[in-house]
Amino acid sequence: MNEKKYDVVVIGCGNAALCSALAARDGGASVLVLEKAPEPWRGGNSAFSGGLFRFAFQGMEDIYELVPDLSDEEKENIEIEPYTHEKFFDDLARVTEYQTDGDLASTLIDQSLPTLKWMQSKGLRLVLAGGRQAFKVDGKLRFWGGLILEIVGGGWGLIDALLEAASNADVEIRYESKATKLITDSKGTVIGVSVRGPEGSYDVHAPSVVLASGGFEANSEMRCRYLGPGWELAKVRGTPYNTGDGIKMALDIGAQPYGHWSGCHSVAWDLNAPAFGDLTVGESFQKHSYPFAVVVNINGERFLDEGADFRNYTYAKYGGLIMEQPQRTAYQIFDQKTLHLMRDEYRIRDVTKTEADTLEELAEKLEINVENFVKTIKEFNASIEPVKFDPTVKDGKSTKGISPPKSNWAQPIDEPPYEAYSVTTGITFTFGGIRVNNKAEVINTENNVIPGLFAAGELVGGVYYFNYPGGAGLTLGAVYGRLAGIAASANAKVKS
Repeated sequence: MNEKKYDVVVIGCGNAALCSALAARDGGASVLVLEKAPEPWRGGNSAFSGGLFRFAFQGMEDIYELVPDLSDEEKENIEIEPYTHEKFFDDLARVTEYQTDGDLASTLIDQSLPTLKWMQSKGLRLVLAGGRQAFKVDGKLRFWGGLILEIVGGGWGLIDALLEAASNADVEIRYESKATKLITDSKGTVIGVSVRGPEGSYDVHAPSVVLASGGFEANSEMRCRYLGPGWELAKVRGTPYNTGDGIKMALDIGAQPYGHWSGCHSVAWDLNAPAFGDLTVGESFQKHSYPFAVVVNINGERFLDEGADFRNYTYAKYGGLIMEQPQRTAYQIFDQKTLHLMRDEYRIRDVTKTEADTLEELAEKLEINVENFVKTIKEFNASIEPVKFDPTVKDGKSTKGISPPKSNWAQPIDEPPYEAYSVTTGITFTFGGIRVNNKAEVINTENNVIPGLFAAGELVGGVYYFNYPGGAGLTLGAVYGRLAGIAASANAKVKS
């Protein structure tokens, strides 16, 4: 096993890693994938995702090409606006407070549609995300928030399809095989990786190594060190195996730290969810229908603008606001008017739900400040502007005279029975990482390329700051994964 030669070694086994492996095989390279998790935990964080991809497209013909089995009736009953390069870039720039690296972002956007078409050629099937990204208006499904398509089977379907493609392409995968160190020569060129597997430690030599092993969200010490005090207490949405190993290995040989190291993607997550992700539940511990609710803390007070923007553009930062609340806890309050708009994740068996016929009874059951809560809801109800409610657009149905405001979709909480969903902070992935160029080559602290080293996925820094547009994470992994595989294969050919 130790003597076998490979052109490319990929560290990790999620979306970015498997795209790297497949692209390298397209280039004729022999590929070994190293995954430190056991096989049942294969797929990294990608397995816990919803399988949604954000991409730029010019018109419906692009959608029809990606979803070729749409019937004429289905085509007649959907409304989808073009999502251009400019719109994608504007959304990414806006939510990152204009900190995103323009070159990396432009490559992400330019390559988003070609990469999805390439994934489709590998056997992945895309469908309209109508259940989560559209509401029916005047008999037609109207999509919102720049997200249109998802992989059949969600995150687990994505991983299964990529693994099948990898198997068909003769990519070798070793589970329970942790990369512990990058091997370099006297000039600093990466020439392989040290591995610790079930049979002990060994070295694998290869002219190209791709790091695609995720961020450090499952490492409580690193979370506390970089994100700040208290973050060691956050629940982890996904795999317990993303502990920052790839980042640390790269930094050890001089890779440049890059991006928002004190920032992360974190969401409203069920209060009683386990400490790490549960593959049988997947992403369904998330609770993302808050734009149609009122959110309060244990003091019965609102602390965020539930309707600041579409869910796609706020959910990844609102987990951080919940982290700042007493006991890292919040409650999403709904009445009967909006229950039909709630996402499927509110209807799972493992949900922390409270129901009552009066506001006072609801607060008592939640064990929050009754007087403050009732006062908050009454003031909220009285502050709503008389504007038509429309969930498919930012409707401007807002509050006036209260703080924080609710900027859109404000409706009174006045039709019992009331429902409350208890949530805490669930961290998805970290924003800080290592620097790459638009070929996915890793850059060192002197702004030079580290020969033989490539990176993709969540451990790439510089794209996301403060926040994140939904669906862009899988796209980033796939785009830079493919670019890393192409560059790694080309590098191996030069070295052979």
